Amino acid sequence: MDLFRVLVVDDEKDFLETLVNRLNKRNVDTVGVLSGEAAVEEMKKQIFDVVILDVKMPGGMDGIQTLREIKKIQPLAEVLLLTGHASVETSIEGMKLGAFDYLLKPVKLEDLLSKLGQAFEKKDTNEQKIRSARIKQLMRFPGRVFDQEKEPTGKDINSL
Repeated sequence: MDLFRVLVVDDEKDFLETLVNRLNKRNVDTVGVLSGEAAVEEMKKQIFDVVILDVKMPGGMDGIQTLREIKKIQPLAEVLLLTGHASVETSIEGMKLGAFDYLLKPVKLEDLLSKLGQAFEKKDTNEQKIRSARIKQLMRFPGRVFDQEKEPTGKDINSL
């Protein structure tokens, strides 16, 4: 399995620090944040392959709101919803919004690592499909490479 980056989002500081440390010790490049708002800011700064996201976070953004924003910023990032409060409605909503899976706390580390690997493989496969489609398009229509270099106003950069 290739190296991949994980963002852990959980309002429980002790749980967050423990999980981040355990994943890092297993050579999973992991960053942790304590809120949905912090997750959104971190996603704007760095690329993550998988996000482990607590569903129930008091105050500001809950997990579902955070999931919506994450998918706007990095649509290909896979999200594992994690909660100690099982809710069928929340899991269904999360899956509809693009979550990869839904896990209950406490989760065994080996089970979490397995899900992380599966989520990364899905993201990697999707990225490969996109690259392949772009290459095929460029091979069919090589002139379109230059179409992408136009100014946002629609003017051709060569006509300036």
